[in-house]
Amino acid sequence: MKKINIYLILCIIFSALIMSCGGTMKSSKKQFAGIDEKLVSRNYSGAIAQIESAKGKYYKKKEQALYYLDIGMLYHFNKQYAKSNEMLSKAEQAIDELYTKSISKAVVSMLLNDNVMDYSGEDYEDIYLNVFKAMNYLALDRFDEAFVEIRRINNKLSLLEQKHKKMADQYNTSKDKQKEFKTGTNKFHNSALGRYLSMLIYRAEGKIDDARIDRDKINEAWKLQAQIYDFRKPVFDNYLQSSENVKVDFLSFIGRAPDKKAKTLYIHTEKNLIIIGTTKENPRGKQNLETLDLINWPGVKKGYHFKFQLPVMKKRKSSIGHVKIIVDGQAVKTLEMIEDIEKVAFETYKIKEPLIYLKTITRSVIKGLFSTKRKQEMEKKIANPLLGFAARIATDIAVDATENADLRISRFFPAKALVGEIELTPGVHNIKIEYYSKNGAKLFVDDIGDKEISKNGLNLVESYYLN
Repeated sequence: MKKINIYLILCIIFSALIMSCGGTMKSSKKQFAGIDEKLVSRNYSGAIAQIESAKGKYYKKKEQALYYLDIGMLYHFNKQYAKSNEMLSKAEQAIDELYTKSISKAVVSMLLNDNVMDYSGEDYEDIYLNVFKAMNYLALDRFDEAFVEIRRINNKLSLLEQKHKKMADQYNTSKDKQKEFKTGTNKFHNSALGRYLSMLIYRAEGKIDDARIDRDKINEAWKLQAQIYDFRKPVFDNYLQSSENVKVDFLSFIGRAPDKKAKTLYIHTEKNLIIIGTTKENPRGKQNLETLDLINWPGVKKGYHFKFQLPVMKKRKSSIGHVKIIVDGQAVKTLEMIEDIEKVAFETYKIKEPLIYLKTITRSVIKGLFSTKRKQEMEKKIANPLLGFAARIATDIAVDATENADLRISRFFPAKALVGEIELTPGVHNIKIEYYSKNGAKLFVDDIGDKEISKNGLNLVESYYLN
């Protein structure tokens, strides 16, 4: 009889473990194994093959927007500009459609882990995919289409906070709501990088007044968005002055945009109150529980303890210190940052972060109370203490399996954009972009080769080193 009981116990626990390991409740990152090395070595075709082979396996149907973002960015870096725009356009369309769908299903999704929902993109991804679509069109010499993409950037920024307020309004209609859902404040209304591209295009078309408006908007970005543009502004005063020589512009993308990590938090209940806490190590190496938040929760009883996970953005380290332009063997300029893309990612994430936080807590409390009730019911029905213990463990494992943080995020957006302008005589010039570490060691040389510099059109050189 004891053997049978032990066998049943093991079966119950094993079944729960199988459930906890199911891919539907966890964000997969197995498709990225070894891919960072490919990026550093600029083996973009190898990275493309690796991501394409992951479609359907690690990128499920609910990750179609994420797949198109990842593969679209890799095609850009591989200089397959038309293919990149095809994929990024599919990503943009999927993000638009999924947002509409998520609004209509907001109340139902309140009690569902985000991992089981379609990935609808981070706000910064939705913004910067238009930057790279514009870059693709410029490389294809299609200025009108590039302008369309830049206008979309401005339109999306103007609607950013309103977009998440609609979701908050839907959550607030839920009967499970215990506290009002509110969004964070949008502090990003004007992209200097988008305005920079627009200024260059207008200047190339001879529309100097329009270019001047964009230049003023760039200056305004530093004045009105100091929390994002907290670095020295490049000087653009000479960009619109006429010259006998040819203005050549450089745009370099470096580093990699943020990743997501899981942060485990704990819920402790008092009467009509829940306490949110986290563990913190004290000087003696012991873990203490630190209180982060108190939320009034009518009807909840004292003495329950649950844990849950939240996704948090984390910077990815970059070894790049500065970037130089080399023309005909001579160092002529050091590029300056115009956009801190990773900072924009953090700032725009703060708009919806309060919604994720309260939604996750609501779900965790409801699930935790339900699982506690189930365990109490099982204890009454199962006379054998060992089997009752196994059933409780299985229930806890099954609940924990549905509470993994949603760590999905695009992998291949850069962290920063750098710019610089020089003047050259018309003709052929040899151009290199050199990347240096923070201690001055040369990391990589992007050999652009001999380039025809003409007074006609836009002389824009793009370079990137995702390290």
